[in-house]
Amino acid sequence: MRIINNDRLEPLFDTAATRAIEHAAQATLPHHALMARAGLAVARLAQALAPHARCIWVACGPGNNGGDGLVAAMHLHAWARQSGSALRVVVTHAADPARLPPDARQALVAAQVAGVAFHSSPPDEADLAIDALLGIGAIRPLRGPLAAWLARLRTSAAPVLCVDLPSGLHADTGGLTAIEHVGNDPAVAMRPGPRHTLSLLTLKPGLFTGQGRDASGQIWFDDLGAMPAADVPVTALLAGRAAHAGAKASMPHASHKGSFGDVVVVGGQGVATNGAGMTGAAVLAARAALHAGAGRVFAGLLEAGSQSETTWDPVCPELMFRRPETGLDTALLRRASVVCGCGGGAAVAAMLPRLLSSATRLVLDADALNAIAQDANLQAQLTHRQRRGWITVLTPHPLEAARLLGTDAAQVMIDRLQAAQTIAAQFGAICVLKGSGTVIAAPNETTRINPTGNAALATAGTGDVLAGMIGSALARPVSSSGAALDRVASAVFQHGWLADHWGDSEESKTGHRALVAGELALRARPVG
Repeated sequence: MRIINNDRLEPLFDTAATRAIEHAAQATLPHHALMARAGLAVARLAQALAPHARCIWVACGPGNNGGDGLVAAMHLHAWARQSGSALRVVVTHAADPARLPPDARQALVAAQVAGVAFHSSPPDEADLAIDALLGIGAIRPLRGPLAAWLARLRTSAAPVLCVDLPSGLHADTGGLTAIEHVGNDPAVAMRPGPRHTLSLLTLKPGLFTGQGRDASGQIWFDDLGAMPAADVPVTALLAGRAAHAGAKASMPHASHKGSFGDVVVVGGQGVATNGAGMTGAAVLAARAALHAGAGRVFAGLLEAGSQSETTWDPVCPELMFRRPETGLDTALLRRASVVCGCGGGAAVAAMLPRLLSSATRLVLDADALNAIAQDANLQAQLTHRQRRGWITVLTPHPLEAARLLGTDAAQVMIDRLQAAQTIAAQFGAICVLKGSGTVIAAPNETTRINPTGNAALATAGTGDVLAGMIGSALARPVSSSGAALDRVASAVFQHGWLADHWGDSEESKTGHRALVAGELALRARPVG
């Protein structure tokens, strides 16, 4: 058993793959061995999480997940008796014994023989609750005792340990089943509190994206001694700690600014266009690209008609400003990594045909995505880029993704992996679908899920910073689409990592400092 702390790439397996691994393991192990191992692992983690608990509630459901809980309860009860502890283990079991799967039925009989206490309702207070109600594949409307107990678990002030995954969480998508006791908004249904999940046999994608991160809390993993068969495909990869610091130090001493590549940022519609200026978005992206290691950064602001064009940035005087129409020649666009759309407004649409046909490495964000979603000709240009071997990165949030797919944001959120993979395949591009557990998909590559980041990033401009960081990661030529995907995933990882460690700096330790995009851009660092 080990904790998942984002220090490595982790293979993720969906429900079908997990079932295949489970069946292969069962074919080589003694009867009941997997459940025995799972229940023992749950009991050991429960004991470690609440070593001085006086009452542990084990909520068991009608399947093998409930069987794992019954085995865990039996061990906890036995250990308490052996040590003379005052611990009470209380089991609630929402199941018809006659309809239990064989392993779960055996676990029930063993728990009853061992003297485990079964109650019809949860204890008034518990120091730890174990959620063993529903496992993978158990996605259905909840009613009766299951619904009532799950409502209690989701609003528990005491720590909760979920067996394999939180009950009602879709293992593949991260969607969370609503229950009548807490309304239909999953974000409201899951109260923030001490939560742990022990994922068994495999790690599931849904734990790390959508509602999964809030529902699961700290994730632990035990493979139960069963290794995935070579013929079972990995569904996705959980991105691990990137080599995001010190990339310049690994370059030859005889380097120059050209060695680190150029980034061109096109966006930042001026206030003269329609009275709504968004120059700051492009400047944020440009600053982030510079601090993330680009050798030179050019900012082409869409300020046509403005009486006061931006000619320099007092925060980053290294930035070089160019008029997009005349100051960005084709040779520069060919060799640079181009970031387009940050604060681009309606003006960005006129720039897209040239950029799509000239930039060999192109990051499209915000208004560039909206323009493409509305224009079939731009979509055709975009898909043609893959045939030329050029790299394109699309960085939509769910609503922008919905526009690209011709649907709505709610549909995108039902299956974020599928949405990102569809966009990637449809447009021949790397898709970075932003949100909790950002999904990074590319044609013919294994999808990544990013484990870093938090709600502090929900503030204006952080997406522009991410676009600039991705642009910088691609500033040096890449050897393949797989290498490009790795660099993009590293930039996304670092962007979230900066938010996760926002309070680690000495100045932040002296008092609360809200995350703001301007400062986030200045903390960006090169990725490997």
